[in-house]
Amino acid sequence: MNNKTVYIVHSIDTEGPLYESLEAKFQRLDEAFNIKLPPSKNLLEKLKNKKVDLKGKEDAVSTLLSNHLTNYNDTWKKIDKMIKNIFSKNFRNSDKDSFGGKWVFNWHCVDHVGYKYNPRRRTLGYNKIFDYYQNVLKKNKNYNDQIHWHFHPMSIYNEAHRCATSYVNSPELYQILCRRILDRNWFPSVHRAGFHTERPDSNWFLEQWIPFDISNISIRNNKDADNSIDFKNGRMGDWRRAPKDWSIYHPDHDDYQKKGKCRRWIGRILNVMNRIGPITQKEMDRAFSQANRNNPALVGIASHDFRNLETEVNYLRNMIKISSKKYPKVKFKYTEAKNAFVELIKFKEKKNKIEKPIKIKVTFTKKTDLDVPYLTVKCVQGKVFGPQPFLSIKTNKKRYIHDNFDFSKNKQEWYYAFHGNTLSISDIDEIGIAANDKFGNTHIKRLKFKGNKIPKEF
Repeated sequence: MNNKTVYIVHSIDTEGPLYESLEAKFQRLDEAFNIKLPPSKNLLEKLKNKKVDLKGKEDAVSTLLSNHLTNYNDTWKKIDKMIKNIFSKNFRNSDKDSFGGKWVFNWHCVDHVGYKYNPRRRTLGYNKIFDYYQNVLKKNKNYNDQIHWHFHPMSIYNEAHRCATSYVNSPELYQILCRRILDRNWFPSVHRAGFHTERPDSNWFLEQWIPFDISNISIRNNKDADNSIDFKNGRMGDWRRAPKDWSIYHPDHDDYQKKGKCRRWIGRILNVMNRIGPITQKEMDRAFSQANRNNPALVGIASHDFRNLETEVNYLRNMIKISSKKYPKVKFKYTEAKNAFVELIKFKEKKNKIEKPIKIKVTFTKKTDLDVPYLTVKCVQGKVFGPQPFLSIKTNKKRYIHDNFDFSKNKQEWYYAFHGNTLSISDIDEIGIAANDKFGNTHIKRLKFKGNKIPKEF
């Protein structure tokens, strides 16, 4: 590989339309800066244009309420229009990378489920957003876009426009993944943290199944976060101790921000035209400078589909042009996230090639006099990332259940038995088993059950 390469990974927190009333804009102003003002359109324009004395907070407030950040795609019609523009040949063929490649989007699709309150008119339901973008990509196969995963931990009051930090308090997590496997034959290998936020429980969850995590928004100057209520003291997006260059790293078991000996890789990602963790020309220059020293860089860029992505891409293209002129020997490549991680792993581990993709085999053993029916899951090619594959079960009554496997002495073989402590085989409609390897290759096996008969793969 060419060591002097900057990999541009544009990751979209793909959440569908977002509505925001005038009152809600002023509520966010209060929650971010403790500034209480009566909502009005006239006052909103003055705040945008820094014409209100806010005792030094004028710039930050102006950014928070800027037209780009507050003129949302608040209907699917508006998203349809944006999608038409950014999937046009004129847009994609403009400003190709050093290898002649077109701009690439990584669509990290979230599911809004389990909420009681939805004041911002989120699209609720399993796979609703996923299905929309999967259909978009099917119609546009000539681009290299891919769908990845995004998750919002359940807010304490079940409000769809808010995001908490606890995976443990979010049973929807397992429901979402079970349904992606069983209903869509899909399982993620790349993760984007909701509100950039991780904690020990999410760190440990990801360590079991997801090899790539593009969530680190660490920056050298954290004053914008420290001067706002919503991000102060690590309330959201706490990556203050994480690496600040454009390399990838293995996190520590107890502290996802520190380099350690965990399995997964974490990449750095900054926001576009935003007040928190913004991508700047200096940061883009640092990436090109790093690559110029024969140390390839993964530049993650975070956006949302409820904002104008055309504007953001053009903003980024200009940055890249400037950096490229400063470092003419450095190449840059628009790329899908998994491929970028793999290229950097190959560089770090001095590999020219990677192993064959993972394959798992599932066999069913019927009930005997000495045993109950059980499944044997064996990795027959490659190696499973994490301690076990992900097991998803759908019952005849359409319940979706995640469960653990039983472990064998062989670390690449697992069992699941159907007995009184698990599920009766007569209650099962389908089972899905998904696994990644360390390079993000995914293998899924699905089985259809009919009583005690040998299940059929499909």
